[in-house]
Amino acid sequence: MKKSARLLVTLLAIVLIIFFGALGYALVPTHTRPITSGQPPHADAASIERGRYLAVAADCTACHTAPGGKPFAGGLALDSPLGAIYSTNITPDQNSGIGKFTLDDFDRAVRHGIDDEGVTLYPAMPYPSYAFMSDEDVAALYDYFMHGVAPVSSDVHANGIPWPLSIRWPVAIWRKLFAPSPDAPPFNASRYTDPLVARGAYLVEGPGHCGTCHTPRAVTLQEKALDDSSNSYLAGGQRVGGWTAVNLRGNTADGLGNWSKEDIVATLRTARNAQQAVVGAPMNDVVVHSTQFLNDADLQAIAAYLKTLAPAPPGDRSFTANPATAAALAAGHEANRGAELYVDNCAACHRTDGEGSPKVLPKVAGNSSVLAEDPGSLITLVLAGSSLPGTAAAPSPLGMPGFGWRLTNEEVAQLLTFIRNSWGNHAPSVSAGDVGRVRASLDAQSTAKTSSNN
Repeated sequence: MKKSARLLVTLLAIVLIIFFGALGYALVPTHTRPITSGQPPHADAASIERGRYLAVAADCTACHTAPGGKPFAGGLALDSPLGAIYSTNITPDQNSGIGKFTLDDFDRAVRHGIDDEGVTLYPAMPYPSYAFMSDEDVAALYDYFMHGVAPVSSDVHANGIPWPLSIRWPVAIWRKLFAPSPDAPPFNASRYTDPLVARGAYLVEGPGHCGTCHTPRAVTLQEKALDDSSNSYLAGGQRVGGWTAVNLRGNTADGLGNWSKEDIVATLRTARNAQQAVVGAPMNDVVVHSTQFLNDADLQAIAAYLKTLAPAPPGDRSFTANPATAAALAAGHEANRGAELYVDNCAACHRTDGEGSPKVLPKVAGNSSVLAEDPGSLITLVLAGSSLPGTAAAPSPLGMPGFGWRLTNEEVAQLLTFIRNSWGNHAPSVSAGDVGRVRASLDAQSTAKTSSNN
C-alpha cells in the first residue's frame, strides 16, 4: 500500500474513532437524583402560590407565551446563533404540554436540560442557571404549573435550525461539558455572610438567570462563568435581539459602580431611575413580565448583591464630569459635525448639558450604556428607536424615535463618537462600518418579520 493511501486510511480511522467516541459519550444516559422524597403528595395553596411567584421571578412568561397566545402555551421564536428555537408548551395539557410529567421529569427538564424522552434541550432554556434552584423551589414550581395553570392544547412548531446543526445528540455533549453536573449541590448560601446578599445571589444566579444574557460567552457558546466566583460573571457583552446586554458589575463607567441600590431597585420596578433607563426590548420584557412584580424585599436583595460585585477588568472607557461640552454648546460653538448632529437631533430632549430630565429622559453624560465597550445598543437606538414600557409604578410609556431614515451611516458614527467623548465621557469612537453592520442586521430582521407575517 502506498504511503499516501496508508495515511488516508489512518486519518479516516482516527476520524471514525473520534466520531463514535463522541456519539457514545453523548448517548450515555445522564442519571439525576430523585427529589420526590420528602415532598407532600398533593399540592396545597401555599405551594402553588410560591410556585407562581417563582415563575414570575424566572420570567417563564417571556419565553413560553407567544404574542397573542395563551399563557405558557409556547410557540415563541427565540433567536439563537444556530437559528430560531421555538419555545414549548409548559401548560399541564396531557398531549402537547407537560401534563404527563412527574416531578422528577419536570426537575430533569428545568435543572438538567433533559426532556421526558431523554433528549437534551437547547440551552435557550437556561437550565445551567436553574441548576442552582433548590429542591423545594422546583417542587413548588411544579405544583404551580400542574395545578395553577390552565391546560392548553397547541401544535408543536418545528425549530428553524438547518441540518446538520439540527442534529440533537451533539447538544448532549455540550450539556455534559458546560452545564453544572447533576451531582453538583444547588445554590450554597453559606458563601455569603449577609443573608440579604445571599438571597439576592440566589435570585440572580438561579431563577432570575441574569447571567444568561449579561455574562459573555465563549466560542463554544457557554457562559464564561455561572456565578460570582469569576469576574467574568455579569460583565456584559452578549448581543440579544440587536441589543447589547450591559455590564452589571461595579465598573464606574460602563457598569453599576455609580448606581445606588435605590437606582437598581427603581430600574427593576419601572425600567428607569432618576438618571438612566433600560435600553432595548429584551430587558423591557424582563421588567414588564418579571421584576416589576417582585416584592420589595427581593428587589432590595438583588440590589444588595449586585453592589457587592467587584469591577470587571477595566477597558478604555471612563467618565469624569467636564462642563466644557455644555458650555461650548450653550454658546453656540459646535466643534465638529457630531456636535452639530447632536444639537439638531438630540439636544431638545437630552439637553446641551447631556443631563436629560430626571425619571423621564435619561442623561447621556456618564450613562453606562453610552460608555459600553460595544456600541451596538446605541447604534440600534439611533437607527430604530426604542421605548420604555409602562409599568404599574410608572404607567406612562416613553419612546425615542429612530433616525435611520434621515441619518447616513457616517453621520450616525459621527454623532455617537461625539456623545461617547463629550461631557467627560471617554469611550472608543464609532465607525461607519459599525453602523452599516447594525443597519444591515436590522434590515434583515425586518425582512424576516415581514415574511413570517405574510
